Amino acid sequence: MIKELSYEEASGTLVDVDFECSSTAELLPSTDILGQDRAVRALQFGLKIKDKGFNIYISGIPGTGRKTAIVRYLEEIAKTQPVPNDWCYVNNFDDPNKPNALRLPAGKGAEFKRNMGQFVSEVKQVLSVAFDSDEYSKRRSDVLRVIEGERDEITKQVNTMAGEAGFKLQRTPIGLLLIPIVNGQPMNEEEFSSLPPDLQGQIQKRREALQQELRGSMRQFRDLERKTSEAVRELNRSVATFALEPMTSVLMEKFSGYEEVVAYLERIEEDILDNLRTILRGGQPDQPQLPFQMPGARSDPTDRYKVNLIVDNSEQKGAPVVLELNPTYTRLFGATEKEARFGALITDYTMIRAGSAHRANGGFLVVPVEGLFQNPMIYDSLKRAISNEKLEIEEAVARMGFMITKSLTPEPIPFDAKVIIVGDPQVYQILFARDREFKELFKVKAEFDTTMERNEENVNQYASWICTLCNKEGLMHLDPSGIAAVIQYSSRLAADKTKMSTRFADVSDIIREANFYARERGDDLITGKHINQALEEKVYRSNLIEKKIAEMIARDVIMIDTDGEKVGQVNGLAVLSLGDYGFGKPSRITATVGVGKEGIVDIEREAQMGGPTHTKGVLILSGYLNSNYAQREPLSLAARLVFEQSYSGVDGDSASSTELYALLSALSGKPIKQHFAVTGSVNQKGEVQAIGGVNEKLEGFYEVCKAKGMTGEEGVVIPQSNVQNLMLKEEVVEAIKEGRFHIYPVKTIDEGIEVLTGVKAGKRLPDGTYEENTIHGLAQKRLKEMAELIKDYRG
Repeated sequence: MIKELSYEEASGTLVDVDFECSSTAELLPSTDILGQDRAVRALQFGLKIKDKGFNIYISGIPGTGRKTAIVRYLEEIAKTQPVPNDWCYVNNFDDPNKPNALRLPAGKGAEFKRNMGQFVSEVKQVLSVAFDSDEYSKRRSDVLRVIEGERDEITKQVNTMAGEAGFKLQRTPIGLLLIPIVNGQPMNEEEFSSLPPDLQGQIQKRREALQQELRGSMRQFRDLERKTSEAVRELNRSVATFALEPMTSVLMEKFSGYEEVVAYLERIEEDILDNLRTILRGGQPDQPQLPFQMPGARSDPTDRYKVNLIVDNSEQKGAPVVLELNPTYTRLFGATEKEARFGALITDYTMIRAGSAHRANGGFLVVPVEGLFQNPMIYDSLKRAISNEKLEIEEAVARMGFMITKSLTPEPIPFDAKVIIVGDPQVYQILFARDREFKELFKVKAEFDTTMERNEENVNQYASWICTLCNKEGLMHLDPSGIAAVIQYSSRLAADKTKMSTRFADVSDIIREANFYARERGDDLITGKHINQALEEKVYRSNLIEKKIAEMIARDVIMIDTDGEKVGQVNGLAVLSLGDYGFGKPSRITATVGVGKEGIVDIEREAQMGGPTHTKGVLILSGYLNSNYAQREPLSLAARLVFEQSYSGVDGDSASSTELYALLSALSGKPIKQHFAVTGSVNQKGEVQAIGGVNEKLEGFYEVCKAKGMTGEEGVVIPQSNVQNLMLKEEVVEAIKEGRFHIYPVKTIDEGIEVLTGVKAGKRLPDGTYEENTIHGLAQKRLKEMAELIKDYRG
């Protein structure tokens, strides 16, 4: 006789450890990644190895605390690592569309930006003071006076030549004009035209000859103009250099150890000297503004000397750890912003913005995998950055092959960060199978387990984790009964009394809800009662459908018998999932047999309502029958199996043992006790195998029996291998303790059929027959009779 389970075996021990504290407030907070030794070991390897391509993929289901635990773990490691450099973008004076990147030690970037901001704000004033000074006016007058003397001497010579030739020299905006002199008086155009043609011709010949002679003098005038401009320009450069020297020398000395910065400062000084007039005018043109010219279209010319600090690590302690939860293209790789001015989009290097990858440079970048596929170019760009070891700020549309407006092409920045992708195991498998680059760039896989061992050490660590949660979120602390209740719930989530769940998101939610009820009651600590209340309320919010189904069963709308005996009829158990809540639902499974050669026909499959796993389970039944009853003669059987009142399809093999029990009952003619429900899959050898959702299935049948009225005989037959998964709720455990509900674990179909019918299964005798008046003996006898009927019918 199969021994029924005791109530102690129906659930894990409530308290595994004697907590040496009155509440979690007395415990030390946990900073470790709890229950993930394998993942931690992989992480340690991935973080220490510096070779190319050893980035990390964190694999695990959502809710196991992957991102939170990883970031906290990385932050501890990052404290021991050096702070990376600051990065700035500055103007490229040779090609403004290609800004240059400058690297500076942490903190120096902010200092450089601050110093250059001060330089920009002062440079125009310093130059204005220098060029408005009396000293500058005097030096400029001296330069011009010398050149003006040379001009006067040349002018005197030219006037003498013109007078001797009978002409007067007059300067005009378009050049020198030769005016004929007659009778000592210059002639106008009208007077010249009234002269006789012969005289006009003579004067014109003299004019042409004189112009030929004056060409050399004109060249002298042009040379003087150039000389004047050059002299003034050299004077201006000298004055500006002297004025700027106190400012530039301080900057040069402060950043003398950084060659790129020094070269940039020298280039700024040269640019200022080349553009003095524009700077002194504040960027305004020499010509007057047109009546309809758009105002504000020009910016201050000194703005191009400003520094755009895109990565500032001045406040950083150790290497950066950046968790980018929304990895859009611009958030991850940065962008060049644009400003609308009078219907046009303009930009410059000061509008370059860094992305998360820039801020993580020299440290760690953590990205959820689902975000990388919001747009295909995000994932491709990340791979390119890792592979090329550089970050390029590029317009998203340009990355896709389109270009709407002209944009900048900033100098790429070297990329040296450990990239950690957090995602599901299924996504990892797809990427590994279909993306060759993924295998080359993410060579380390760290798998997060969904469960951990339930032992004294881990229970204590779990309690420390609870302490950390309470401290972090300002929750009330838990007393020992509250800790024990959380451990119970954790094992329930793990569906294993020897394990605890690492689905910390779900556990955290229950603690938060319990905190709410504890505060409502005015209690100081969260106790086991508060945890249980939170669990009960959570179920109540989601189990409306379960209650409706139980009500329909109680009113016989859905036909389920919980008393009496029936041939070929048994209560099967399945789990219905509503997303946030799953519950067990009994289904009536019936079997009929008759004479024929079709074998076992699965009505669910014939109606195209059965899934492939369910179909496989039914086909296994044929193997079982052949093994037990078709060793001497062919199996002559026409059997039908069906889930009664099933309208939504059936899949899974957890009811295959149930179907076999119904079939054996139909063959043997022995009725099955209807106060039992059954779950478990079976193999061709008749061994009952473990199934999932055993707690939900048992509790679901218990609720149905309670709704129909319990007699104390009700119970469930489960696989022996599922006993370790039992973590039943307290009400069911109490019913078992009081003898009002029963659980029978079985290893084989023979054990199960004996529980369900009260009749021995029967052993096979040496001649291949089974003992008389046993289930197998009666079934074999019935099959033989049907085989003889077929022979007689055909004969």
